[in-house]
This record gives sequence, C-alpha cells and structure tokens, in this order.
Amino acid sequence: MSNLARKVQEQQRTEQTVRDERQVKIKKSWLTPGEKIIGVVFAGVVCFGAAHLLNNQAKIYDVNKEIQTVDAKLKEQQKVNSDLQVQVSELSTYERIYEKAKQMGLILNENNVKVVQQK
Repeated sequence: MSNLARKVQEQQRTEQTVRDERQVKIKKSWLTPGEKIIGVVFAGVVCFGAAHLLNNQAKIYDVNKEIQTVDAKLKEQQKVNSDLQVQVSELSTYERIYEKAKQMGLILNENNVKVVQQK
C-alpha cells in the first residue's frame, strides 16, 4: 500500500473510533429498578424483624429476671413464715401457758374446768 492509502485508512479508523466514543454506551444493569426496590424493601423488612426480635428477647429477659427476683423473695418469706410457725408452736405449749398463768397469779381449779367437744 502506498503512503496515501495508509493515511486514508488511518483517517477512517480514527473517525470510526471517534464515532464509537460519541455513541452512548448503554449499560445493561444486572438488576432492574423494580428488583432493586423489592430488594431494598426486603432488606428493610429483615432489619425491622431483627430489631423487633431483639426487642422481644430483651423484654423476655427482663420478665425472667423479675420472676427470679420475686421467686427469691417468696422463698425468703416462706422461710420466715416457717420460722414464725415454729415459734408459735413452741410458745403455745401447755407447760409454758401453765407457767405464765402461775406467774400472773392464776390457779388451776379442777371443778371450774369445762370440756368442749367438737361435733
């Protein structure tokens, strides 16, 4: 090829590359806009669900902690009640009552005792 033919060929190539650059390149997206919106909504729902789940777990933890506290107080009160019941049974023995009555100046009179029977 002659030098002139080569120059013409180069000029055609440069014009073609300039035309190619001028053409708007259409990028094909991997996802459509509708799919992107659905994906964002789904991610939002998943995040909301996770936050709601964590919130519920925190509430359950608080309730369980309160139950344990109340249970401990209940056991402590039952222990106090049983101790008081033991004291009542010790203080209500016949011998102790008789001794207290003697100290107060009361005398046991066999003729003045009435027996009450349960029906």
